[in-house]
Amino acid sequence: MRLAGFLFCLVLCSIAQASPISIIPMPAQLKLAGGSFQVDDSTQVVVPPNDAATRQSAQYFVDLLGRTRGLHLTLTENAQAGHAIVFMHDPKAAVTQAEGYTLAVSAQGIRISARDDAGLFYGAVSLWQLLTPDAQQGVVHVPALHISDWPRFAWRGLMLDSARHFQSADDVKHLLDQMAQHKLNVLHWHLTDDQGWRIEIKRYPELTQIGAWRTPPDAGHDGEPLSYGGFYTQDQIRDVVAYATARHITVVPEIDMPGHAQAAVASYPQIGVTGKRPSVSVDWGVNPYLYNVDDATFQFIDNVLDEVMALFPSHYIHVGGDEAIKDQWKASPVVKAKIRALHLKDEDALQGWFIGRIGTYLTAHGRRLIGWDEILDGGVPADATVMSWRGTDGAIKAAKMGHDVVMSPSPDLYFDSVQSDLTDEAAGRIPVRDLASIYAFNPIPASLTVAQASHVLGAQANVWTEHIPTMQHVEHAVFPRLDALSEVTWSPASARSWNGFLARLPAQLERYAVQNIAAADTAFEPQIQVDANAALKSGQAVVTLSNQPKYGAIHYTINGGAADTHAPVYSKPFTVQLPATIRAATFADDGVALAVERTRVLDRASLLSRAGVDLPNCPGSDFRLRLQPMPDATSMAPVYAANVFDTCQQFPSAPLDDVTAIHVEAVRLERNFALAHDEKLVVSRPHRTPYGELVVHRDRCEGPVLASMPLPDPSTSGRIFSLNATLTGQHGEHLLCLIYTAPIDGPLYALARVSLLSSQKGEGKP
Repeated sequence: MRLAGFLFCLVLCSIAQASPISIIPMPAQLKLAGGSFQVDDSTQVVVPPNDAATRQSAQYFVDLLGRTRGLHLTLTENAQAGHAIVFMHDPKAAVTQAEGYTLAVSAQGIRISARDDAGLFYGAVSLWQLLTPDAQQGVVHVPALHISDWPRFAWRGLMLDSARHFQSADDVKHLLDQMAQHKLNVLHWHLTDDQGWRIEIKRYPELTQIGAWRTPPDAGHDGEPLSYGGFYTQDQIRDVVAYATARHITVVPEIDMPGHAQAAVASYPQIGVTGKRPSVSVDWGVNPYLYNVDDATFQFIDNVLDEVMALFPSHYIHVGGDEAIKDQWKASPVVKAKIRALHLKDEDALQGWFIGRIGTYLTAHGRRLIGWDEILDGGVPADATVMSWRGTDGAIKAAKMGHDVVMSPSPDLYFDSVQSDLTDEAAGRIPVRDLASIYAFNPIPASLTVAQASHVLGAQANVWTEHIPTMQHVEHAVFPRLDALSEVTWSPASARSWNGFLARLPAQLERYAVQNIAAADTAFEPQIQVDANAALKSGQAVVTLSNQPKYGAIHYTINGGAADTHAPVYSKPFTVQLPATIRAATFADDGVALAVERTRVLDRASLLSRAGVDLPNCPGSDFRLRLQPMPDATSMAPVYAANVFDTCQQFPSAPLDDVTAIHVEAVRLERNFALAHDEKLVVSRPHRTPYGELVVHRDRCEGPVLASMPLPDPSTSGRIFSLNATLTGQHGEHLLCLIYTAPIDGPLYALARVSLLSSQKGEGKP
């Protein structure tokens, strides 16, 4: 069996790499034949009479092809089934798996058949991909082939966080369109959290009148809105759910409990532990507000769930269960009395009882509870499904206990993690989760037996939006990493090939462009690397060009000219005299641009300068975020590296010969982070001036002080400001440690750029 699997993979992978077939995710079985079939405006699409589901899939295909290829095919029930595209249900189809289909192309026509509606729909998606192998319009010749295809996993999901930052209903539908094109079938919709309640509940109108709106920090200044928020009406939710259903996507709502409840408690303080009304949170992280555990609060939750279940037909209802710190429960005599009355061990057990009560209510209404893996900590209903986010340990534990699990681990499948550590990367979390790492993810932990592995329903990626404020940013974070996820969750493991995937991706990038999807080109972005210190000493730079997957042809120029397909192709490091301007871009074999052009100026000023995002953290804390200047900024740039625990970064091997001064472009950020029990880890340093200083140490962070630059009054200075100091008598290369001593109860500071200035000719601020 292993030999057969190896041979199958060998054949399939060679097809994927050598053929023009660009289907993502890769079909389970694909066999090429001789000849082709021409599709043009005269081609008819044939469906059986009185088959509404088949007509719906065929109409979806016709409409999508018209929008993207400019081919406008006629849908009919009466044409001859010869020279045409035929959709049909076939209860005896060879592919017996749910959601599976067959797609056959010959010189006489195209035929898609499936046993169920979802299979026909996914066959339509694959055919659309066959008919959009490039960005051209009009007639297309489809190679003769036979596809038998079915999914590896039943749960192929994407989580969208609409609580931290709000997307319009049309934005959500736009995302659903792309999920359908990737054969994903679950949208996990995160609708409530500390920072916003986004779903209309008619019985409790203040959930959206109050809970859907927050007052941003520094509201009204530097473009920060006076109020931020929004919510979905029940009519909008019905519309989104219907839109998803038509694309064979189930929408699973998440209503967070017992923690992440601050927006709900801000709306109705009586459901909270203290009875006091907080504001809707503006802080990312872990806030302390929990639901109460009295009967009135459970009646509130039950009433909310009644309206949620009426809107969402999903078998699963997600109840969160994560990051519920128990400080409020521990401080409440009423809650302590409840624990004693229930004969529970502690507050963790109380959360288990809480989740169990919710699970019982959902079961009584024909639904099933799903929650984050913390629901395991205090005991969990026997039929609960566990979504593992704290790595994979939760999934392993749950599967061994007999629970169904969905793999959604951090950081492996967190699409709010950045895609590279390059200077122009967008905002997001660290560590880097690049395209290759997503493609390499295995949803089945090696420690599970075959029987235990059968509990793994599938996998999903999460898009938490604390640092992803707009739909443009969501698309940048999701695409093309979603292509990798789709292949992980759909294609058989034996059919997956990283090189084959890369070969199929250029056509998909063109599909994104045609549909105005703001996909990231980070994976293929040319990195322009030089040894800055060696170049400063010699007056010439050895330039190395590369990209993450080492795929595509990198074209470049050294004189500032356009790096198009007529420019030289990079093959090995080359040397340029300073000053020079390097421009580089990456192209596929057929000339499709895989990444837009990047530019790097090489002169003395730029080589003595470092962007703050390029300066590593000081030892002791590896926490790092890439942040925009305001929590609710709507732009993609600028972005700054920040460590909320320790504002200390290093300039390694700073060349100090002839350096006379240091110039820093500094930035003041909002310290809007709820750190809960980790607050004690924030490093506080003494300061000599009212607002603190930026202190520069040599060689180590406790080394000699080279400069101390007072920070300006935040109330009178701009968000971005300059700091300058002289540096005298320094020689050689030294590590510089740059530390902000600002009070930790005030703003958070970061480095935009650090520049060393010297008296040599050609010096100047970059």
